[in-house]
Amino acid sequence: MVLSYHRHAPNRISVIFILKISILIIMIEIKEEQERRTRALLIGAPEDDLSELKGLTDTLGMEQAQALTLTRLEVQPAYGMGKGKAAELAELAKEIQADCIIFDFQIDPTKQRNWEKLAGIPVFDREEVILRIFARRAQTHEAVLQVELARLQYSLPRLAHSYGDMARQRGGSYGAKGSGETQLELDQRQVRERIYQTKQELKTVASGRGTQRKRRERIPLPTCALVGYTNAGKSSLLNALTGADVFVENKLFATLDPTTRRLPLKEGGSLLLTDTVGFISNLPHTLVDAFKSTLEEAAKADLLLLVIDAADPNAETQYKTVCTVLEEIGAGKKPRIILLNKTDKLDSDGVRLAQLKVTFPGALCVSAKEKTGFGELAALMSEMLLGEKRDYVLPVSEKALLDEIRRSGLILDEKWMDDGIHVTARTSGKPLALITPYLVQ
Repeated sequence: MVLSYHRHAPNRISVIFILKISILIIMIEIKEEQERRTRALLIGAPEDDLSELKGLTDTLGMEQAQALTLTRLEVQPAYGMGKGKAAELAELAKEIQADCIIFDFQIDPTKQRNWEKLAGIPVFDREEVILRIFARRAQTHEAVLQVELARLQYSLPRLAHSYGDMARQRGGSYGAKGSGETQLELDQRQVRERIYQTKQELKTVASGRGTQRKRRERIPLPTCALVGYTNAGKSSLLNALTGADVFVENKLFATLDPTTRRLPLKEGGSLLLTDTVGFISNLPHTLVDAFKSTLEEAAKADLLLLVIDAADPNAETQYKTVCTVLEEIGAGKKPRIILLNKTDKLDSDGVRLAQLKVTFPGALCVSAKEKTGFGELAALMSEMLLGEKRDYVLPVSEKALLDEIRRSGLILDEKWMDDGIHVTARTSGKPLALITPYLVQ
């Protein structure tokens, strides 16, 4: 037996060694598969610029296997294009080993289901990409609720295409009652109930936000909101201007929750500066509706700082998108200052900056990174929020006007002389109308 053991021992050791190597190889392959980025085939409509969709998928951690723009879109009920073209794209997805297909335009639930059957891989549109990013970025209770509401509203019409032939639930004896609800009907009812509950929870949160806003309004401080395209540098500007510590990342939608900080003004006094969620072209209406209370921060502000990424070649298009969204939320006519941010990234020859100044006359050049242009910005904010700097001589009998000025403006200098009260101040609105007769020409 001993001799037999020694004769077969090397074989057993070899088998064990081979098994260990095999297990190690399998573990390495599993790890590589887990670390492998999801490969996506990006498809755009005619004349679409897919750079934005590439940025969105990159934010999700996906890899672009290939990106292509269609030459035309046909009104076809099955795929939104001819069956031949659809089959060609499905075959392309297999050739490049894509894990999913993403369209840069909205596809309805029926077409989505047809595409998934044809390609055999997940298929979704730009709206779902944005919803997934928002779901990852949501941190606060309000943001989580807002994203959940948007996802529920998006998924409700798509439930019908998530099932095959669904067995009915038991619902009583045959002939006595109906045969019960299908699983689809049960799920749709549950989603509608959850939508209602989420809306109620958001009303409570929005009420709390309204209470906070009323508390701020008791203190007569002007309000200013940073608005702009996603990743334009709004949070970086808030941090640089106020010394805040808002999360900043060079990816789309790094900020979902508004943050308000006090900004002292050089001449005295201060204002409240709020960072808001970034905008994007074709922002899903489900998100606009869900983030309504958050976007109200921009609609309620006294002044908007519209931030533009000066280093982005699509700055002009992005500006138009921001203006469109501002119109949608009722902030289109708000006073605004246009800021050309990230000027430190522009070429030293100044050609691009000169072009932007022609496109956006009156815009201020700033850099959150180098903290340049802040002095001119502070002066312009003071003038637009508090009024133009002017000199007045008030009769002593009108000294009560000083309190009116302090409530909505700023007294820069005050001297009581024999001929009256000499005041240098910034003010606007009703106080300005009251003291205009005493303006020093």
